[in-house]
Amino acid sequence: MADEEYLALLDRAFSKVPELSAAGSDFVIPKADAFNEGNKSIIRNIAAIADKARRKPDEIAKYMSKELAVPVNVEEQRMIINGKFSADDLDKKIRRYFEIYVVCRECGKPDTHLEGAGRGMFYLVCEACGARYGVKSY
Repeated sequence: MADEEYLALLDRAFSKVPELSAAGSDFVIPKADAFNEGNKSIIRNIAAIADKARRKPDEIAKYMSKELAVPVNVEEQRMIINGKFSADDLDKKIRRYFEIYVVCRECGKPDTHLEGAGRGMFYLVCEACGARYGVKSY
């Protein structure tokens, strides 16, 4: 087969392949619907955030408690944080939680789960690409 013929076939094959979008996924980290009530900050949509992360609200509450160094409770569909924090600060903490404990570092997909490794460690296991790496427990 001549080089020109091979290149023509290669061009034809590439023209049939669908183009991938730059974003790669339609996954969006939900923004915290937060407000202050007295000395407390309340996130109203913690159930939606936990559902998107495929984690329990209590797991996110434990992380937020450690990061903010204040007690955090989950009651009904709300997360109650003892202390006044801006919605932007809470959003940054939730985004950081997703970066560390939800989104795969290899493929960038949120299809992950945590496995206990003992001694203050978890394994973040990606169900999409099979990557597995250690993360510090919260």
